[in-house]
Amino acid sequence: MSKPLLYIDVDGPLNPFDAKPHRRPAGYETHRLTPKAWLERHEGTPAHRVKPLRVILNPSHGPKLLNLADRFDLMWATTWEHDANEMIGPRIGLPELPVVEWVRPYGFGPMGAFWKTAQLIEHADGRPFAWLDDDIHKTDREYVDYKHFAPALLHQVHPAVGLRDDDFMALADWVANLGQAAA
Repeated sequence: MSKPLLYIDVDGPLNPFDAKPHRRPAGYETHRLTPKAWLERHEGTPAHRVKPLRVILNPSHGPKLLNLADRFDLMWATTWEHDANEMIGPRIGLPELPVVEWVRPYGFGPMGAFWKTAQLIEHADGRPFAWLDDDIHKTDREYVDYKHFAPALLHQVHPAVGLRDDDFMALADWVANLGQAAA
């Protein structure tokens, strides 16, 4: 049996973008990054005139996620797409991870769910999954319950706080209980 997937968003869980610059969470480091999608959003503006994004990352998150890799298949599920492997992963100690490539990003999906939700269900293709994101709501949980018949953990992370130890414990507990249910 294959391991459950762990879908990882960047902005919110790894980059608590809502944190005030003067109140950056402990352990985070500030980076100025310009992902390709950010350049595309400013199409027509010379690259040297596009202001880089302020991204704050905690280098301890990579090892903590890797500690889960024996129980999950880690995957990027972020609008950073392949830029996450180039710009985020190396800064927190993650190897290159598979990437969910979004087909129809932005807006709302079926039943008022977040646009990522239906695509992640399709991508999971019946496998159990956990999803770390800041933009998970009741409608997403309802849609997953309606359309996905394997276990799923939709774990919302506050975008001003980012991932904390209790989030990693929630993932470990969920996957441990998943294994016990299968036994």
